[in-house]
Amino acid sequence: MLAAIAALLLYGVAPAQVPAGVPPSAHPDPVAEAAQRQVLVMLRLPAGHFRPDASYGGGYLKDSGSAARRRVAAGIAAAHGLRLRDNWPMPAIGVDCFVMEAPDAVPSARVLDELAHDARVAWAQPLADYHGLDDADPLYPAQPAAQDWHLAELHRVSTGRNVTVAVVDSGVDAAHPDLAGQVKLRRNFVDAAPDPAEIHGTAVAGIIGARSGNGVGIAGIAPGASLMALRACWESGGRAARCNSLTLGKAINYALENGADIINLSLAGPPDRLLQSLLEAALGRGVTVVGAADPQRPDGGFPASLPGVIGVARSGDRHAAAANLLYAPGTDVPTCAPGPRWNLVSGSSYAAAHVAGLAALLAEVRPRGGVRLPAAGNIDACAALSRAAKACVCLCTPTAVTTPPPSRLPPPSSLPSR
Repeated sequence: MLAAIAALLLYGVAPAQVPAGVPPSAHPDPVAEAAQRQVLVMLRLPAGHFRPDASYGGGYLKDSGSAARRRVAAGIAAAHGLRLRDNWPMPAIGVDCFVMEAPDAVPSARVLDELAHDARVAWAQPLADYHGLDDADPLYPAQPAAQDWHLAELHRVSTGRNVTVAVVDSGVDAAHPDLAGQVKLRRNFVDAAPDPAEIHGTAVAGIIGARSGNGVGIAGIAPGASLMALRACWESGGRAARCNSLTLGKAINYALENGADIINLSLAGPPDRLLQSLLEAALGRGVTVVGAADPQRPDGGFPASLPGVIGVARSGDRHAAAANLLYAPGTDVPTCAPGPRWNLVSGSSYAAAHVAGLAALLAEVRPRGGVRLPAAGNIDACAALSRAAKACVCLCTPTAVTTPPPSRLPPPSSLPSR
């Protein structure tokens, strides 16, 4: 045990912990504080064939109706005593999402009730809060979860080549030695600051797609996959990664518009109409969606409980909705940490990352056949890849040939009857 910990410390292991003596409450979270007064208001986009001059590049929709919709949104805000703060089109589900802010003294429930009766509004909803699913004690003796899945044998058949995995999470350290060259693109949907390297997103990305055979660190489950690092969550004062409906919605919409094959959501929170609409659109397009199950919620929480989403719990956890969840390694998992470091992490966030990586392996060998995993229970990665590749993957022993040559077989008429 001590030897394992010492070996990891040589690699620069850094636990994801709050600095000693500094309570999380001492660190303000300006993004979350501003969101408490905000609501999301959806206006319908016209059908695509009515927008001949439209273009979408991950930002604002440049069609001739965008200014008109903003004027409508400004009128709605004025009518209900709100301030119009921002908007972001979601063409994947046909809406333009406007952020409006209520005065401090106005309850958001009253604002939402008034907006629900405004005929110009497709729907309005609160800005829900989401969080990454870590355990607090990451530094345990190294127990490489990849060994349980016979990772070396899996990689002889598939590494996830030509598969794009969208890591919708906090910031990813794309310059990390195990992630250099693995990240296809990075986008920041939280703020206008340079995209930071954060703990949770870097750890999730490392489990999915860390480089293999480079002489340092770990091997990802799908080292041949391309990663989209979509920052929709943020970390503040050592607290767990946090996200909200709007930041997640922007990132998921971007993933859909830019060719993601798999979307990994190592986070959980309340049901949300905007996110549900986007995820159902993703599933309808054949995109695989993986979500982490919250051990504090009987059904695993959202989005893990959404039909069609692959909900993943950590092996050893117990859920009331166990029949709807897959179980994967999620305890003492070595992975990347910001800077040239590695870390041991635990939580269903990292179990979900394992399954997203496995989905990429399956997608490589069956690019048009869809990702097929058991409906629930523990995952046999070797069996799943064997079925997809239609070949034995792990622990295959050639069968000795004992049948004598045909020339030495007696004629059929002389064979004894049974």
